[in-house]
Amino acid sequence: MTYISVPSHARPNRQPLINRMTRRYDLWRQRRALARLNDTALQDIGLTRKEAETEARRPIWDAPESWRC
Repeated sequence: MTYISVPSHARPNRQPLINRMTRRYDLWRQRRALARLNDTALQDIGLTRKEAETEARRPIWDAPESWRC
């Protein structure tokens, strides 16, 4: 039987499942908090109500590219 070995530098750098789940939960919490901000707070961070609601409705697996490790 032949085994194919992949060099460690060629393997994707995957984080443990608990880390990925924690990041997704954090993202969910942040989006809920964003949805609860009042219009003045949203204006302070440069978002409209519609933009905040759109972001808050995104699914949990729709994470920023930098989180997909």
